[in-house]
Amino acid sequence: MKLRTITAAFMLFAAGTMAHAAKPIYKPWSNGALKVSDNQRYIVHEKGNVPFFWLGNTAWLLPERLDRDEVEYYLTKEREAGYNVEQIQVLNGIPTFNIYGHAANNAEFDFSKVSQPGVYGYWEHLDYIVDVAERNGIYIAMDCIWGSQINAMDEKKGAALGKFLAERYKNKPNIIWLIGGDIMGDKKPEVWDAMARAIKKIDKVHIMTFHPRGRTTSARWFNDREWMDFNMFQSGHRRYGQRNGDGDYTIKDNTEEDNWAYVDMSFEKSPMKPVIDGEPSYEDIPQGLHDFDAPRWQDYDVRRYAYWAVFAGCFGHTYGHNSIMQFMRPGLLGSFGAEKPWWEAMKDPGYAQMKYLKYLMLTFPYLERIGDQSVIAGKNGERYDRMIATRGNDYLLVYNYSGKPMDIDLTKISGAKKNVWWFNPSDGTLSYLGEMDSKVTNFALDGAYMRGGDRVLIAVDASKNYLDKNATCIPEKD
Repeated sequence: MKLRTITAAFMLFAAGTMAHAAKPIYKPWSNGALKVSDNQRYIVHEKGNVPFFWLGNTAWLLPERLDRDEVEYYLTKEREAGYNVEQIQVLNGIPTFNIYGHAANNAEFDFSKVSQPGVYGYWEHLDYIVDVAERNGIYIAMDCIWGSQINAMDEKKGAALGKFLAERYKNKPNIIWLIGGDIMGDKKPEVWDAMARAIKKIDKVHIMTFHPRGRTTSARWFNDREWMDFNMFQSGHRRYGQRNGDGDYTIKDNTEEDNWAYVDMSFEKSPMKPVIDGEPSYEDIPQGLHDFDAPRWQDYDVRRYAYWAVFAGCFGHTYGHNSIMQFMRPGLLGSFGAEKPWWEAMKDPGYAQMKYLKYLMLTFPYLERIGDQSVIAGKNGERYDRMIATRGNDYLLVYNYSGKPMDIDLTKISGAKKNVWWFNPSDGTLSYLGEMDSKVTNFALDGAYMRGGDRVLIAVDASKNYLDKNATCIPEKD
């Protein structure tokens, strides 16, 4: 895309934004700060225990790659697509530079002179990003420094960075803290502890977690830390049987795509804490990352990761796209074979489909929900035939990726009669199947096996009215 075309697109976007400026934007923090729910499974707002469903995107290089106009364009589009959390790298290197050529830090981590009068520097640009996100009702999940930089860090530098960030952003309503950054937790844990504790000493409001290495969960190292509010795992980016030389597996062979298993691993720890998949396999990234000729993950893959994780018990989910996470554009040498400009990647199908998961989960009583695989009668399937069930007291949801027929125990929820629907996660549409008796019932999808025709079975106590029988799509929820 030529520069003038990009500029014209942003001008049209600005005009459209002004035309719709009167529409109120939902600010989730109007319900108070985020906290852990009383049952230790979810994140809620402190006012009224209002549930918060985290629908995130991995926008790692946002502070480095986008200018002011692009920040405005990107974050507005994110809001319109239903995203409410942006995971960013505050520092990707030592030093880190932004698109304007300004450095964020030096090797000594002396932040006493980071801002100069009259200079729109690195941190002023990050302030702008946080403020634009706030106007759009979006949280910024700040990964303080990427884990690859740990060898250049010590406890003093970690504490200095934590203190600086906490003092700068403690009063912003839309901050979430990420410690670590794609790294095993046993790599200099004293540095991560120092950084986290320096933040928490100053900022006692915003929640915090640790972003770990692929195929691991933060619960393995930090579940007992006083600064850890919720756990995060990274399930991406390997396919079944693909080790690629990894020698640090914490999972069994041939389970690489079973991200639901990390939920179970995390909940086994004491004390139990909420958990989320903070980095599943990205849309349009090569399976295994490093072979650019390998098949690429598609929209139905990212849907599977999302529904498996949330139905297993996660309090939300983070999507990722190969081009968006690095803000690919013409003239850049992309990582992991990325070639598509980031603004074109935002048109890919999986990107637009994540909001339906949020709408679905917020349609039903949220805080009582648990993952319950006993809903699936008989033996569950393996790999792509694995079905994942979640339920409340009077509703149940079962995600079926492959289309294999399944026996569902409708007695697991209240009610002698159940209203039943199929839900299509690719477009949010509903198909009412009718009122059924409360018993074990066989359900078969009307479609080809393993052809991207994944569905969610919804069953609700017939005395409840969470869904209209005549509804053709899931209702929108903030």
